[in-house]
Amino acid sequence: MLNTYFRVIVGTLVLLSVVLAVYVNINWLWFTVFIGVNLIQSAFTKWCLLETILLKLGVKKG
Repeated sequence: MLNTYFRVIVGTLVLLSVVLAVYVNINWLWFTVFIGVNLIQSAFTKWCLLETILLKLGVKKG
């Protein structure tokens, strides 16, 4: 369940930032960069802030 929530939230945030960059301000792409850097960081450290938040909200790991 955790992976499903994680993928939906990250995918939504990436698409939202691209839409905001196209229609509001190009600087919204920095938010997309931030998401990408966090995904790369979590691959190496095995720690992700969003995962920690979702677990505290009661989302089950399995």
